[in-house]
Amino acid sequence: MSIWWSLHLRREAASVPLARRLLLGAMETAGVDPDVSYDLSVALSEACANAVEHGGDGARDGSSEAYRVTAYLDGEKCRIEVTDSGPGLARNAGTRLPRADAEQGRGLCLIRELADHVHIGPKPGRGGTVVSFDKMLKWRDDAPLVAV
Repeated sequence: MSIWWSLHLRREAASVPLARRLLLGAMETAGVDPDVSYDLSVALSEACANAVEHGGDGARDGSSEAYRVTAYLDGEKCRIEVTDSGPGLARNAGTRLPRADAEQGRGLCLIRELADHVHIGPKPGRGGTVVSFDKMLKWRDDAPLVAV
């Protein structure tokens, strides 16, 4: 079983729950275990929130006003990529722990805790960042789309 979808979203806060609900709906329909679905949806929300907040460079052609979310459910793994057109991340972003009283800066750390593998790097070409992560899937007993 293989499912994939891709969204081109405006860099607006309202796009974050839209991407999250679409992922949760696809995973529920496929029969993914709810705990795995929840972990991935939280990680996706964090990656989208980062793209909304930091993913633009003020380009006049409008290219920085959107970001892309792509999700792949393939066999026993789910892979999610969030790509923006921002200035890119500092070399040590996501590796430093935020201060305990910080109100921001925990998103990339949270993604690393919820996913099995995480890659954060530059977007090929004009600039921007790609946050990709994957997680092994567990299936409900009554899953309709489990790979045989």
